[in-house]
Amino acid sequence: MVKRYLSVISLAEARALVESSFSAVPGIARIPVTIDAVGRITAEPIFARFSVPAIHLSAMDGIAVRSADTVGASEQNPVTLPDAARVNTGNIVPPGYDAVIMIEDVWVGSKPDGETYTVRKPVSPWQHIRPVGEDIGESEMILPRGHRIRPHDLGALANYGVTEVAVINLRAGLIPTGSELVPAGEMPPPGKVVESNTLMAASVLAEAGVEAHRYGIVPDDYEMIREAVRRGVAENEILFVSAGSSAGTRDYTADIIRDLGEVLAHGVAIKPGKPVIIGRIEGKPVIGLPGYPLAAATVLREIVMPLVARYGLFVREPERVAARLTTSLHSDIGTDEFVLLSAGRIGDRWVAVPQSRGAGVQMSAVRANGYMQIPSQKEGAEAGESVDVCLTVPRAEAEEAVLVTGSHDPALDHLADLVRPRGVDVHSTHVGSMGGVIALKKQECHAAPMHLLAPDGTYNTHYLERYLPGADLVLLCVAERQQGVISRDGIGFEDLPGRTFVNRQRGSGTRILLDHHLAERGIDPGLIPGYEREVTTHLAVALAVRTGEVDAGTGVYSAAKALDLAFVPVATERYELAMHREMLDDPRIAALIETVSSDAFKKVLRDLGGYETAGTGVLRELRG
Repeated sequence: MVKRYLSVISLAEARALVESSFSAVPGIARIPVTIDAVGRITAEPIFARFSVPAIHLSAMDGIAVRSADTVGASEQNPVTLPDAARVNTGNIVPPGYDAVIMIEDVWVGSKPDGETYTVRKPVSPWQHIRPVGEDIGESEMILPRGHRIRPHDLGALANYGVTEVAVINLRAGLIPTGSELVPAGEMPPPGKVVESNTLMAASVLAEAGVEAHRYGIVPDDYEMIREAVRRGVAENEILFVSAGSSAGTRDYTADIIRDLGEVLAHGVAIKPGKPVIIGRIEGKPVIGLPGYPLAAATVLREIVMPLVARYGLFVREPERVAARLTTSLHSDIGTDEFVLLSAGRIGDRWVAVPQSRGAGVQMSAVRANGYMQIPSQKEGAEAGESVDVCLTVPRAEAEEAVLVTGSHDPALDHLADLVRPRGVDVHSTHVGSMGGVIALKKQECHAAPMHLLAPDGTYNTHYLERYLPGADLVLLCVAERQQGVISRDGIGFEDLPGRTFVNRQRGSGTRILLDHHLAERGIDPGLIPGYEREVTTHLAVALAVRTGEVDAGTGVYSAAKALDLAFVPVATERYELAMHREMLDDPRIAALIETVSSDAFKKVLRDLGGYETAGTGVLRELRG
């Protein structure tokens, strides 16, 4: 029975359906032995065309002898050989000789017709000789079928006379659909988006050795998509249709697959990725990928790659670490949810910070270095719980991660760029200054960026002493920076009542600064339309202003400058990274501190604008 969308099947059922519905018999291609063969999977055993070495060779510089002529030789009874031949390493051993003596073990004399050779110990047959086929014999197997060719395999194949190899060849076609799509490299006009899903999917498939072919964008036209699918099935072993798998009026993929073949399932209880289609045309898998990037990536990883592995291709299993989850996550019963994470090692334990769970937020995947699964039978995961993190990078790279949790500032991205060559991978999570203080208290981050204004006019120490009493802390000054009102037409603080506004989240230093100045001036927040609307970064504030969604917002000067907006300063504040003192012993933190103090970083701050660097790199101590 055809499963239609919203009559979803479980992830386990989807995997079982895929396994039982397709034979997964790959094609075979013969390719030359070049660097392009590295990573490919052998489809047949490969045999040596000739022996190596092909003839007996000397393994030493010395003389070739008949071992029988050396019998009885000793220090007391040296033997002068009746016959011998000088050879060097790699020379052919002349016929009739069955051993080589190193030249330093031979006493060389002379006679009228040549040299004499005297030895003082016997040698055994085949001493210091590389016999025919010592490395490999003619017709001996070099590699079995199903072997992933490595660089040193490639050299051996060439050395043993192999010029081409039979490898598993799986062709996959990817068809992007949607009238709203424009090709990569073009600036999309309003209402259009860049087609990137098939680029990502092709890369995932190619990493496993799939020959992925991306077709041109097909607009939302039933007949055009149908013809593209018909052609794609004819030219490939697996076909992917990107977008058009949901329940919208122009989502034709399921109907077209049903027209040309059969829909096995439409809808799988995974998040993100629910609208996936599993179809079959002419016995071949046809997969309808959701249009949202993270949804498509989840379908590829959880449903498609197990199928690719059944064809005999190499699908890398992720390394796993047990990590402490920093934030509680709710999930719907009956759905397997996959959450992207930034994982880092703090001391002797791992910590996992969830990224945004929006299916369309590609930057979550860029920022993440792992993911976790919330099984369908669970309602979520609690903060502090130990979770199984599947790393999307090598473990050694994940161990370079430095978790920076707290206030956002554009300079953090530039800091991450400057420190990366030193083996430090900064992962920033923007939860506001107070969120950073709480993360620091729970030891769930390496550093907490903050700019919290106290009632006495000081920055940061008041809150650290209040929320982390007795803790030994240090504060690294990033810069003193200008905060103010960002607008298109120079709105000042006194002009905010009646003007549409976008705010930073509660607990952020910018929000605290705003509320402080509103109270100081006696301005009622209720008079500012949009005061309750919250975003998590200064750039988000600036973007809302530039697009005309709002008249104004508060943020740093560098964000206003980046988008060419007006800026009216309100205050200069101290932006610092708070850390536990013990972090100073961590080489990653030492590299971070040195980078903050560097002339290169100070130049970045000056170029961004709105920063004073006199205190940049200064460490303050806060002893418990």
